[in-house]
Amino acid sequence: MNLHEYQAKEILTGYGVQVPYGILAYTPQEARNAATQIEDKTGSKLWVIKAQVHAGGRGKGGGVKVAKTLDMVEDVAEKIIGMHLVTPQTTSEGKLVRKVLVTQDVYYPGESEPKELYLSILLDRKLGKNAIVFSTEGGMDIEEVAHKTPQLIHKEVVEPVGLQENQIRNIAFKLGLRGESLKNFGKFIRAAYDAYLKSDASLLEINPLLKASDNKIFAVDAKMSIDDNALFRHPNIAAYRDKDEEDLFEVEASESNLNFIKLDGNVGCMVNGAGLAMATMDIIKLSGGEPANFLDVGGGANATTVEAGFRIILKDPNVKAILINVFGGIVRCDRVAQGIVGAYQKIGAIDVPVIVRLQGTNAVEGKRILDESGLKVLSAISLLDAAKLVKDAVG
Repeated sequence: MNLHEYQAKEILTGYGVQVPYGILAYTPQEARNAATQIEDKTGSKLWVIKAQVHAGGRGKGGGVKVAKTLDMVEDVAEKIIGMHLVTPQTTSEGKLVRKVLVTQDVYYPGESEPKELYLSILLDRKLGKNAIVFSTEGGMDIEEVAHKTPQLIHKEVVEPVGLQENQIRNIAFKLGLRGESLKNFGKFIRAAYDAYLKSDASLLEINPLLKASDNKIFAVDAKMSIDDNALFRHPNIAAYRDKDEEDLFEVEASESNLNFIKLDGNVGCMVNGAGLAMATMDIIKLSGGEPANFLDVGGGANATTVEAGFRIILKDPNVKAILINVFGGIVRCDRVAQGIVGAYQKIGAIDVPVIVRLQGTNAVEGKRILDESGLKVLSAISLLDAAKLVKDAVG
């Protein structure tokens, strides 16, 4: 589950990570009030207004602005709230901004120049260990840095015994931190790593990580993703879920306990089992079609889940055909067939061709139920037969 910046910072603050003081605002007036409170608490007379959406590159799309007066804070917030923010990580339609985070400015003058750095903590799946990725080139498109100057990207693998002092010093030295900034960074990274582990995060990205002019270390921005399978341990984090930032189809599917991912193709898929779903999408591609979704109804497929799957798939106007591919192991094929018939009866007319391939437990009975239903369902025995029917359906 992805978190907003302000949510990630709330978690980090709880573990002792230093972040710029900020207040969430839903209206321009709330943004102005927030700026006043920030000035009273920190003395900052510059404020940063940041769009809160699940997308990176917000600054490039005009979603991050600095304001020098309270009037300017209100004016900037009015322009950002309600805009459709387009970034390199969104579609051309962008994401609707519903709220902004107003924070203090931490690029204040002092004994040295502020320095932007990059730091992320994530799971290295090849090694099965956590890794800290860091660079002196913070505040920039890190993918571009990795592409053009990969020597500036460093990685420190953390063994199961935990983050060691020599590793902290190695990271700090490569980031050019010395003296007081090194000491502050040590506290910072220990707290950040603790937050990552104890929150069951799969990613914590801090970009930029700022060495301020007085050698304090700040997480100026923070991106955090939490392992969905661990949310039962963190009801407080689960409550952070923002359905407005998720695909509407995927939200509806999750409420019906379906595993669904929206794609851009023209053939809807309904399958039981993730491996079979992947194979089904391959078959669709080989037949000349494009998968419109990944939909796994799971081992307990029944009339209710099949109906829910149909309704979600049919909401996609790009779908020209639906392929149902079920292997009867835990679930019986005759029950799936009854679910398909029941879904037709409840939904009414289904205007796109529906191809059904049933194999495994009670497959013969399932095929008989479909054949005798009078519905316009095309039955297939083999994957090759299903591919041919898909090809004919999509032209």
